[in-house]
Amino acid sequence: QVQLVESGGGSVQAGASLRLSCTASGRIFSTYAMGWFRQAPGKEREFVAAIRLSVGAPIYSDSVEGRFTISRDHAKNTVYLQMNTLKPEDTAAYHCAAGRFLFNSASSYDYWGQGTQVTVSS
Repeated sequence: QVQLVESGGGSVQAGASLRLSCTASGRIFSTYAMGWFRQAPGKEREFVAAIRLSVGAPIYSDSVEGRFTISRDHAKNTVYLQMNTLKPEDTAAYHCAAGRFLFNSASSYDYWGQGTQVTVSS
């Protein structure tokens, strides 16, 4: 089993920045992909960004590329999501996920965190 714990959410005004963290524990392999997804009330879960824990380039959704940056600290089994120039439409619960495949589909991920809320006001 793999456990994921997110932190770093909060309430900010448009244009501000936040950094989310996700730390994995348990049977986590260095080749695992770790991704961020978000879900706003009444909407489907949406892919944000993902990266392998050890090596390789990240992938992003079109809606956040250029504003958000995902990074990793392999030694700490932690990935970060730096979110800049936040917009009200970024408001959602942000969930960390881990799985074997680096992909933008939620079905590719086997383990999920509880989520952290990000609220952006205009």
